[in-house]
Amino acid sequence: MAPTVHVDGHDITLSKLDKELFPDDHLSKDDLLVHYLAVAGAMVPHLAGRPLTLLRHPHGIGRDGFFQKDAADYYPDWVRTIEVPHRRSEGNARYAVCDDTATLLYLANLAAIEFHIWTATADDIERPDRLVMDFDPPEGTAVAELRSVARRARDLYTELGLTPYVQATGGRGYHVVAPLDRSHDFKAVRELAGAIAAHLAADDPERLTTAHRKDKRGDRIFLDANRNGHAQTFIAPYSIRARPGAAVATPLDWDELGRSTPNGYGPAAIRRRLARKADPWADMDRHAADAGEARARLDALRVRLSPNRSHGPCRRLRLGRWTCPDRCWRPPDRCRRRAAGRTSSSGTGSASCARPAAAGGGW
Repeated sequence: MAPTVHVDGHDITLSKLDKELFPDDHLSKDDLLVHYLAVAGAMVPHLAGRPLTLLRHPHGIGRDGFFQKDAADYYPDWVRTIEVPHRRSEGNARYAVCDDTATLLYLANLAAIEFHIWTATADDIERPDRLVMDFDPPEGTAVAELRSVARRARDLYTELGLTPYVQATGGRGYHVVAPLDRSHDFKAVRELAGAIAAHLAADDPERLTTAHRKDKRGDRIFLDANRNGHAQTFIAPYSIRARPGAAVATPLDWDELGRSTPNGYGPAAIRRRLARKADPWADMDRHAADAGEARARLDALRVRLSPNRSHGPCRRLRLGRWTCPDRCWRPPDRCRRRAAGRTSSSGTGSASCARPAAAGGGW
């Protein structure tokens, strides 16, 4: 007989508890449920109100899983759902929203291993309250290099008036996240994130790139700002990852970054951690910032750093699409002064400023 648990006033019938979801690690669905029950107090506040995309593996991670966006018709009526209009077609998408421990356990019992969340909440679905930068490294990237890039993003966020938070993703990289005050829409936040990524990549084009295509990235770290678009998601804090090792996405204090790895915490380690330490992201919403003010500070910073002021900030640069390693405002193939081999008025521009592969799609 299948066991039933009573949580938050709801009865949840559990199934196939001995099913191994992580064969190499010998972790079962029962272990998955134990994890999500243990972290619910810290995790649910990060899920609450946000449309969910689930990565489900009913037969374990050794076989194909699937992403689920639309809430199933068989969900009990106490599982909250929200309908979001499709932007490019008629109709709505119906998402599940996890506001309590009961919903978290119900979804985990469906072999939902990963929980991915929107950057906006149901009460203001068109205005994000999170800005997310994802650092996606190529194979073989040293952890020390990833930490260095995360710290540089932290410093830039701070200079722009944003409050940076860091998360070990449980995968290969880190997220640097900033809370926002919902004063701007997805388009503005996505453009701000893209401009921040372009600025960071321009400072170090040999190590960083904004190129979407993998064959254009080489051995550089991809600064992924795409998670800030409408209906895009990022891995929720304290979600297990559907990968061998069952690492957990873990919010960190900045002074812990130097001792961390992206996939260094498993379910048992997280339980010990939360028993002795509060969630580092618990106060995030108290530090919400205005994305428009951050963008104005970034534009002003780029003007101060540009040695070629006469070009002025063109529209494409304001959208974060063009950058140049020596911070010329225009791309070199559009710069007549450089094409002629002449230096800028400050004497720093030169014909050697050609469109380098290292710019990695920042233009």
